[in-house]
Amino acid sequence: MKEKTTKAKQIFLMIGAAITWFAVLLQLYLIILNRVESVPETIIRFFSFYTILTNILVAFCFTVLLLKQNSRSGIFFSQPGVLTATTIYITVVGVLYNLILRQIWSPVGFQRLADELLHVVIPLLFILYWYFFAPKGGLGWKNAFPWLIYPFVYAVFVLFRGALSGFYPYPFVDANTLGFKKVLLNSVGLFIGFFLLSLLFIVITKAMSRTVR
Repeated sequence: MKEKTTKAKQIFLMIGAAITWFAVLLQLYLIILNRVESVPETIIRFFSFYTILTNILVAFCFTVLLLKQNSRSGIFFSQPGVLTATTIYITVVGVLYNLILRQIWSPVGFQRLADELLHVVIPLLFILYWYFFAPKGGLGWKNAFPWLIYPFVYAVFVLFRGALSGFYPYPFVDANTLGFKKVLLNSVGLFIGFFLLSLLFIVITKAMSRTVR
């Protein structure tokens, strides 16, 4: 039984890594192909999207767990707190896109393929990986606070660079249109959402841990 679970896990990691790297590279190709700015500026903007950064995090996680599980990085990504935090981050990608951003544009062709992979398929894949294969012991309420560091650093970077360049990757953080006060209120709302989602995942892990016992 354990051997079958290990094999299924390896297959899952292989599929997850392949799809995620393909989606990220496809999106990079498309954004350069359709650029309106210089290539260096376009690449900087590419890495300014939370979606891209988080999918790259997922891609590294899948890849390291597939190829170097016993390495230092493999041990890091195998930790319950790291896997759960990554699941929360990629879940936010799916939730925000499908609740807010999907309504404001209609991509076609390869752009639609990239969008669906990055915002729907990969979040679902990682949630399923977390549910079936990730260790879940040892998590407590205190874990929810350090999990906020990543979105906080991202928000600071986006707002700081936006103030300098005028480019904001998402409409709800566009200070040019909304004003800085409204953007700060939106950011606070997002942090509350992150925190509540973190608490929800902790509740799920505690319930699953009790069930296993």
